[in-house]
Amino acid sequence: MERREELKVRTQAVEQIVESYLPAEEGHQKTIFEAMNYSVRAGGKRLRPMLMQETYRLFGGTGREIEPFMAAIEMIHTSSLIHDDLPCMDNDELRRGLPTTWVKYGYDMAVLAGDALLIFAIETAAKAFALTEHPERVGRAIGLLAQKTGIYGMIGGQVVDVELTDKPISAEKLDFIYRLKTGALLEASMMIGAVMAGADEASIQKTEEMSSAIGLAFQIQDDILDLTSTAEQLGKPVLSDEKNHKTTYVTLEGIDKAKADVAEISERAVTVLKELPGENPFLESLIHMLVNREN
Repeated sequence: MERREELKVRTQAVEQIVESYLPAEEGHQKTIFEAMNYSVRAGGKRLRPMLMQETYRLFGGTGREIEPFMAAIEMIHTSSLIHDDLPCMDNDELRRGLPTTWVKYGYDMAVLAGDALLIFAIETAAKAFALTEHPERVGRAIGLLAQKTGIYGMIGGQVVDVELTDKPISAEKLDFIYRLKTGALLEASMMIGAVMAGADEASIQKTEEMSSAIGLAFQIQDDILDLTSTAEQLGKPVLSDEKNHKTTYVTLEGIDKAKADVAEISERAVTVLKELPGENPFLESLIHMLVNREN
């Protein structure tokens, strides 16, 4: 099976897992369930849960205890997109080719849907306790999920990003923003896969190093696509960074160096992958597809 076809099959399998953990749209608070589900179902590549599952498999994991975490990481990622699109943030009206959550459900419900997905993700992850004989792994994984999402992870990166809008950003601060805002959830995804499969400490640290490199290359490629792609290809507005007067890797380094650095950083990630025990050829090809994507 060609890699593209294999990716399609695996993406569909991940979609089914994520879907199985979404809330039923019923009860007095039905509107929030609809807004949450609309946002998650809007599409996307499901990269984070897929990376989590493939890392879990790399270290010999075979059970279902990884599945609640796969759904949880996608909920958290979606919550960040809902909030990013708000008028007080990037003020975007299109996401994955569909109206953004605040356009569809209103500013108030979009804020609540983002908040709801954040906390529901932790509730969902905790369901892994019932699926494993290693509750200590679940506890550590939940801690990682919270840490990489919160003030020392994604949200911390968003804070600095928002504060520096319309202001000059040094290369050091931009690196900080990228490593937290984008990299932290990718780190969580792959580290949780390793933890839940019972990887040793040295391997977990190498997994963090690898996923950090993937996150940086992914974000730089995002910057490149914002300048070179079309709204139809991306499913969201292009030139968004320019519109919001944001300093990006491309504005600091130029597009040619940015492209070269994406290639170098992604190769660094693959090098670390090959130092880890176990084999997962699909994971290696997935890393290449991620950082060389066109949407």
